Amino acid sequence: MTGQEVTRKLTAILAADVVGYSRLMGEDEAGTLAELRAVQQEIVDPAIAEHGGRIVKLTGDGILAEFPSVVEATRCAMAWQRRMAARNEPLPEDRRFVFRIGINLGDVLVQEGDIFGDGVNVAARLEAMAEPGGICLSSGAYEQVGRKLRLQAEDLGELQLKNISEPVRVYRIDANPPPEGAVTPAPKKMAVAARSWKGFAILGLSILVAVLGVLLALPGDETPPSFSADGITVPAIAVLPFDNLSGDPEQEYFVDGMSEDLITDLSRVSGLFVIARNSTFTYKGRAVKVQQVAEELGVDYVVEGSVRRIGERVRINAQLVDARTGHHMWAERFDREITDVFQLQDEVVRKIVSSLAVELTGKEQEELSTADDVDPEAYDLLLRGLERFRRFTRETNAEARDFFAQAAGIDPTYARAHADVALSYAMDLAFDWSADHDDTASKAMKHAKAALALNDKVHQVHFAVGNVLLYRKKHGEAVEAAKRAIELDPSYADAHAFLGLASNYAGDPETGLASIRLALKLNPRAPFFYIFIEGQSLYQLGELDEAIARFERVKGSNPAFLVAHQFLAAAHQLSGDGDSAEWAVQEALAIQPRLTLAALGESTAYKQADDLDRFIDALRGAGMPE
Repeated sequence: MTGQEVTRKLTAILAADVVGYSRLMGEDEAGTLAELRAVQQEIVDPAIAEHGGRIVKLTGDGILAEFPSVVEATRCAMAWQRRMAARNEPLPEDRRFVFRIGINLGDVLVQEGDIFGDGVNVAARLEAMAEPGGICLSSGAYEQVGRKLRLQAEDLGELQLKNISEPVRVYRIDANPPPEGAVTPAPKKMAVAARSWKGFAILGLSILVAVLGVLLALPGDETPPSFSADGITVPAIAVLPFDNLSGDPEQEYFVDGMSEDLITDLSRVSGLFVIARNSTFTYKGRAVKVQQVAEELGVDYVVEGSVRRIGERVRINAQLVDARTGHHMWAERFDREITDVFQLQDEVVRKIVSSLAVELTGKEQEELSTADDVDPEAYDLLLRGLERFRRFTRETNAEARDFFAQAAGIDPTYARAHADVALSYAMDLAFDWSADHDDTASKAMKHAKAALALNDKVHQVHFAVGNVLLYRKKHGEAVEAAKRAIELDPSYADAHAFLGLASNYAGDPETGLASIRLALKLNPRAPFFYIFIEGQSLYQLGELDEAIARFERVKGSNPAFLVAHQFLAAAHQLSGDGDSAEWAVQEALAIQPRLTLAALGESTAYKQADDLDRFIDALRGAGMPE
């Protein structure tokens, strides 16, 4: 398009195509072309003209049109589908022309009568998602139409569309509106698609939507259940902490580590939705029924089992349970030497994936194996460190770092150990546990780079790098690191949460809110800082009452979390509640008496000057010392 005039405009885009066009052409090429021309002349062209639209281009079986009004675009689509249904009624099913239609309201590039850009791409993706004879609208289009037309609408939730960077909320509408005088129902949430052969993997931002095959048939039902998160359906699974049958409480860290590694390995499979460790470990030491777990965490399958470690041998009993029926889909016992522990974990994952009839991609087949030839002693030290790392105190974080460093010392090629050293330093930065922030950041980056050089396919490495980059206010690189971690481990809830945080500080709270809410689905019993990130997104979007509620929850959960007090004060001040803002500032100063606006101006990671100024000015008004 170089050298040619290109303009922008907001327009309503309609994309349509013929279902089964290739089959029709294969059976009768000349007859199909003639029928397509007839349909266009009798139905498509008149419908578009009646509603003030214009055809932008025809692409074989596809039609791209635009309208000055999204309401008229929707009316056109509804009339189009009704007329086609009437035309098809006397025809045999295998000779019917059936359209799918997608409508989006978006910004487009215009050149010589053609239109380009994400606005067009979204409409095309919506068309592909529509049912035969159906219509799908983006949320932007539906918000305009829903107030003006009587629609039967079904909210499919926020979906990740192919080659579209941000999730799009999608509505499916009925081409036949309710009769005059009827009450239009609110959009209903899409039910779990238990009989559908299509499901979409929940992979976060920048990950392709994956289509699943037919799921494994179970006794009493032809198709197993699937998880529905805003309309995206994949098998959802929770791994409960395994029981320690070693007779030695000191082995608890090892058993927990085995459970966590299983969660990590399963979460790298794009066709599964895996609940995070934080949520499943709330059941540790409790006798619970799988049906209770399924209801509370919103999953369909539960993995449970036990580990017995005696000397250099490990025995694992594991089973996969259908949480609806209690049916044991798979159960097995494994006896291995401790040196074979990674191969054992790999085998368990493959058994579970096979039982769910989820197909691994070639990349997943290659990368799933955790058999990295890690020294068993180094692995043991890493697990000891992780047990301390998750206690979230300055002292236990330092203890964890010592274990991680010992693991890296024993096995210098152990990328995960270097990554966890970097994460421990990043934790010091995040919680203000470091006396010399620049030195801590330098050490964190040193270990993160060492981990990357050893193995750039370890998701924790990119998570650690992202945290350090955000501290250094390299926002774009931090966001990319978060996305890479998610690409490697689509169900890595902490990476989705960090993407939310990094996006907030980068000035993109819309992405921040979408990311943290996906993290909250993956981690329903999330730690306090997830709630903080959600509150920060809402704060930046101007939803101050909602933000205040989140910050209050954080404060109640962790009164010492300083940043929550700061944002609570700013939100109260901006909402006009000066007394509450002043009280929040005093609470922050009680935690950190040396806190000043000058220090916050240096340390707060906002990229946009306007965001930082708004934050600092609000705290100034609430009485924060200069």
